[in-house]
Amino acid sequence: MFGAIEAGGTKFVCAVGDEKGNIIERISIPTTVPQETMAEVIAFFEKYQLDAIGIGSFGPIDINEESPTYGMITSTPKLPWRNYHFVQAMQDAFSVPIGFNTDVNAAALGESVKGAAKGLDSCLYITVGTGVGAGAVVQGKLLQGLSHPEMGHILVRRHPDDSYQGKCHYHGDCLEGLAAGPAIEERWGEKGIDLVDRQEVWELEGYYIAQALMQYILILSPKKIILGGGVMHQQQVFEAVYKYLPELLGGYVELPELSEYIVSPGLGDDAGITGSLLLAYQAFNQDSSKI
Repeated sequence: MFGAIEAGGTKFVCAVGDEKGNIIERISIPTTVPQETMAEVIAFFEKYQLDAIGIGSFGPIDINEESPTYGMITSTPKLPWRNYHFVQAMQDAFSVPIGFNTDVNAAALGESVKGAAKGLDSCLYITVGTGVGAGAVVQGKLLQGLSHPEMGHILVRRHPDDSYQGKCHYHGDCLEGLAAGPAIEERWGEKGIDLVDRQEVWELEGYYIAQALMQYILILSPKKIILGGGVMHQQQVFEAVYKYLPELLGGYVELPELSEYIVSPGLGDDAGITGSLLLAYQAFNQDSSKI
């Protein structure tokens, strides 16, 4: 039996399930400060005899097991969580193997094993919500190098009619600064949910997301692109992406039918928590191989 945590900026989803990613019980806990949120997380898992725990966390985080700060949330703008030792806190409470990665990498893993990219050895999962993040599976493995990917912070060309300065705490007008939910609200003066009928809002959103996808396609060449997160619940964004992406690529790369290549998550809002269960399963198997 495995535990899973999808640690987001507004809520922690915790679940218990099996090695196939089937969820037995789940709860949602508000993301406040570590002392409060983690106390509820630990209390939930204490009801079970767990074999491993998987964590998909908001970041940036340190996933390099050779690093002295491995297992920590690092330079997050959520100040109470900055330099919080997530993995150590869970190991102290449960003494089981722990898989640790970003929330978007976990979602990419979930979609590659059980979702829209099932059967493929590569995919890209992008979330557009409170922030913008992406995780990638390449040749059947989660992409990791010096650290985890931070694709939400790439620079994009500003739309000629967009004078908004950007919302990113670090970069101003990077992709996240121009296209995440808080940027939409600040630029237009209302939350996205109240702008459903404003086509210009979603055209601009698709313009920026299409630019990002062009770069990801040219660099990673994923076999499937999955767009999730609260902003992507507005289906008109997909139509704008389908319109702008071919214009940007200019025929340089031949793509499959866009409506089948760039899709919503096959697991819906369960991509992250399912992937976190799979991280737990991987950690369990890795630990067993050491015996």
